[in-house]
Amino acid sequence: MKTTRREALAGGIALAATAGLATESKAKAGSMNDVLDTHDSLGLAALVKARKVSPTELLEAAIGRAEALNPRFNFMAQKHYDYARKALAAGLPQGPFSGVPWLLKDLNTYIAGEVTENGSRLYKGQRASVTSELVRRIERAGFVIFGKTTTPEFGLTGTTESVLKGPTRNPWNPERIAGGSSGGAAAAVAAGVIPAAHATDGGGSIRIPASACGLFGLKPSRGRVPMGPARTEGWGGMSVHHAVSRTVRDSAAILDATHGLEAGSRYSAPTPERPYLQEVDRDPGKLRIALMLSPYSGAPVDPEVVEATRAAARLLEGLGHHVEEAAPKIDMAVIGASSFALMASSVAADCIDRAKALGIELGPDVVERTTLDMIAMGKSYTGMDFARGNNAYQAAAVTIAQFMERYDVILSPTLSAPPLPLGHIGLDTGRSMMDWGREVGTFTAFTGIYNGTGQPSMSLPLAMSKDGLPIGVMVTGRFGDEGLLFRLAGQVEKAAPWAGRRAKV
Repeated sequence: MKTTRREALAGGIALAATAGLATESKAKAGSMNDVLDTHDSLGLAALVKARKVSPTELLEAAIGRAEALNPRFNFMAQKHYDYARKALAAGLPQGPFSGVPWLLKDLNTYIAGEVTENGSRLYKGQRASVTSELVRRIERAGFVIFGKTTTPEFGLTGTTESVLKGPTRNPWNPERIAGGSSGGAAAAVAAGVIPAAHATDGGGSIRIPASACGLFGLKPSRGRVPMGPARTEGWGGMSVHHAVSRTVRDSAAILDATHGLEAGSRYSAPTPERPYLQEVDRDPGKLRIALMLSPYSGAPVDPEVVEATRAAARLLEGLGHHVEEAAPKIDMAVIGASSFALMASSVAADCIDRAKALGIELGPDVVERTTLDMIAMGKSYTGMDFARGNNAYQAAAVTIAQFMERYDVILSPTLSAPPLPLGHIGLDTGRSMMDWGREVGTFTAFTGIYNGTGQPSMSLPLAMSKDGLPIGVMVTGRFGDEGLLFRLAGQVEKAAPWAGRRAKV
């Protein structure tokens, strides 16, 4: 059939229009990528408020990045894309983060009707019957939740590797761990999917992945952020919720939006003097800083980590603070035993109850090998063991509080080494419980004590190893005084900016 000149011209115009639309679409996608790369969560919210970008554009850009990068780094546990789109269609609250995409951690954090699996085959496909109070506050702030991030089974180790979801990889080096148990959150933020994400910390699980992935991560004081309504504390009060982020101000503003007493909670952290976001730009004054280079356990520390911490001490001295080597005296043999009593008893109770409800037996087909060992250990503990563990942590809290009458903060490494290779400290390596515990305990030797004492503690992304891996430096404050940590973090971030440095993916 012969094509007329008019038909050919019309076809050419249509082809040119299609090409133009494709070019325009590509340019738009590139523009949104630039937006995600150059703005933190508060910055994105400001663009939405000024109508320079729409919530839909931000959501679809974040989903696009997640889809592109997740096959490489494996940080997505659940995809709640339809849930997010429905939230936009229904209209968002006018909060400080209206229209900003957000990811929850897939651990004991619930949206009614959506799946939360806790990194375990034992909870595969579990749909929540309630919505967490924290989720309600996150959504009231205007965040748009579009998924959940990976976690090791029940958040039990310092790497995010599970039989259910596989290994989460560090965007700085995919052969290395992203940390745990909030490794999925940290990998998503480090890869540039979103500027901040929900995380939890029961023994270092915010600070460990923040250190491993080059992010800022603050563990709040016990009782600062809600954990209910299913229960209002975890692991005898050791576990808390907050976030990992690229900037200090995002962390502060997120805590402003989420903190405060929840119904039924047995305790709450002290009320802050002012909004945390205001603290970021305030002068911290001249601080008395205790420099602690060896962990309470005496575990070995990599020389690069020691030097990174000494460099941070020199930076702080240059900012006018007084730094001297000092540390509280803590019996880590007692604290280690106490930690296992609290954690193993809690894990055993949850797993046994879940198996009973499902009418199944606990075995290697539903939980990982180290988890099975921990359940057996938990069953062996008595109520008196649990009480003694709790008492030991209370005594440690008093000891450290008395020490901190002389010092404002404690400066230490976050981890004892740069991020480990994958496969070393997962829960299904086949190692004995003792060998696994020894290696995890050495790697995370600095973090867990402050979960038991309830103090706020943060990891600052201040150094890189000779192999190009992030090294975090930890600063711990007095119970209830996140304000001072935000003041100091804001000062350090200005003096040694890190927000522009992220993994090249």
